[in-house]
Amino acid sequence: MTSPLLASADRILIRLIPFAAIALFLCLPTHAPAQDLFEIQVYPYDTVEPHHTMVEFHMNYFPSGTKTTAEGGFPNNHQFHFTVEVTHGLTKHFELAGYLVTAIVPDVGPKFAGARFRPRFRLPEEWHLPFKVSISTELGFNKHQFDPNTITLEIRPILEKEIGKWYLSLNPDFSKSLRGPDSDRGFEFEPGVKVSYAVTKKIEPGIEYYAATGPVTNFEAPHDQHHLIFPTLDVNTGPDWELNFGVGRGLTGTSERWVVKWIVGYRFKF
Repeated sequence: MTSPLLASADRILIRLIPFAAIALFLCLPTHAPAQDLFEIQVYPYDTVEPHHTMVEFHMNYFPSGTKTTAEGGFPNNHQFHFTVEVTHGLTKHFELAGYLVTAIVPDVGPKFAGARFRPRFRLPEEWHLPFKVSISTELGFNKHQFDPNTITLEIRPILEKEIGKWYLSLNPDFSKSLRGPDSDRGFEFEPGVKVSYAVTKKIEPGIEYYAATGPVTNFEAPHDQHHLIFPTLDVNTGPDWELNFGVGRGLTGTSERWVVKWIVGYRFKF
């Protein structure tokens, strides 16, 4: 039986969920070049079940993107990004993922952009924490034409809450360059937020927000930060499928102006 205290907390949270993304954005202190534009996703709490493998395709197109970049880099304007992610559940609370990252660059053609490896574990739901909690750690190897920082580390806590038809996921992401021009900088703050509402059992519209604000000890000036907001749609066709679509708009001059993204995933049992 749910205690009166927990029931009261849930009632408060359900009132706060629609404003969570806006609140995080407004509370940020106002050149964060490390923002991930290949895998544009707010992570959920769940890990892949043992003996199951999840295959995901992340596809992003930039109809109006940045046209200038660091020396030797490709501007994102009119680029198409295609990332293949394969995740296998090793235990009830632990998964391991690998990525192949590619792009089609205007006037250049298809290019290999890098590879990534990501272990993730989650805390048991039986602990009855206020949020479901999992932690993702990702090591990236990047081609310098797409990211001047050729080796990067990402630590992503995941905080998830579902109340009725409302869904909230917070990803206060911290990234660090291990090799490249920003390797002397500390961890950078790259938060992601997702708020959605299940209109029906199959249709779940929502809002996703992504940012890159610079080192946690010294945020960049507001006009140099990256902020993107995506109206999104999740289509729930079954427990083995993941279908997410969104159109994003940059909120600062250094952000990509428009981004279209698709995520298509399917779980296989082995």
